Amino acid sequence: MKKFLILAVAAVMASMNINAQNEAAQPYYELNEMPELLEIMPEPPAFDSPEFANDVVRYCWGKQQRMDPERVALAIADAEWDDLTKFFGQYAEAFGLTITPEDTPEIYKLLETSLATTDPMRKKCKAYYGRQRPFERFDEAMPSHEEDDLRGEGSYPSGHSLRGWGVALLLAQIAPERANEIFKRGWDYCNSRVIVGAHWQSDVDASRTAASIGFCALQGSPEFRAQMEKAQEEYAVKTGQTVGVETVAAAAQAPAQQYIFRVDGSRTAEQTRGIKVQNGRKYVTQ
Repeated sequence: MKKFLILAVAAVMASMNINAQNEAAQPYYELNEMPELLEIMPEPPAFDSPEFANDVVRYCWGKQQRMDPERVALAIADAEWDDLTKFFGQYAEAFGLTITPEDTPEIYKLLETSLATTDPMRKKCKAYYGRQRPFERFDEAMPSHEEDDLRGEGSYPSGHSLRGWGVALLLAQIAPERANEIFKRGWDYCNSRVIVGAHWQSDVDASRTAASIGFCALQGSPEFRAQMEKAQEEYAVKTGQTVGVETVAAAAQAPAQQYIFRVDGSRTAEQTRGIKVQNGRKYVTQ
């Protein structure tokens, strides 16, 4: 009985932490200020269309991927939604840094607030189209065991993929030198939704576009840009790039060195005709 009470209290506290976390994230824009996906995105493929035939082929591809224990385990881990720290942890290797509220507060705040802004973009489309999900259409179990949570909820576009590709875009803006690794992780993250049978390929493809639309909208917010600068600075400090950043900044602010030399190599006044050397480059002066 005592053990049960301890577990119950822990569950309630975890729920309170999640709720407090969500309440703390005030979006950069309200939903009505963001681009309207229902007006922008095309309709999902009809079930009797050639495009849907490709969705079925990709669904079969996803089921084949489940034969690989490591890949299906990754897809199951990618299904996490409520715990942002676990979700961000899926990008730790690609990003080169583990993202937590304690260790990287500025990066965490940027991602959390950005998702609070872009996540709701999917809702109207999902409700309007009410597209049946793959596991529902084929009446099959999901390896991620999300059936009860997802059944009856429209699949177009994919909320996980919108979030996953959106975070990849944000992390690549913070650490452009790691863009290849980050985007590969983001691409695989989106494909995980096909592998577990939560989404059709066309749901995922639409969400990558939707995430890019949301990412562009974020750039217009002064608050977002200010937080992005803080996140970039924090990343530089955490990864030991501070010295390099300071050196570049100092070089940009330093006055340019200008010298003029006579043909015999002796230095002379700038007004004199000769060869000018500026920042290591030679110029003939008249």
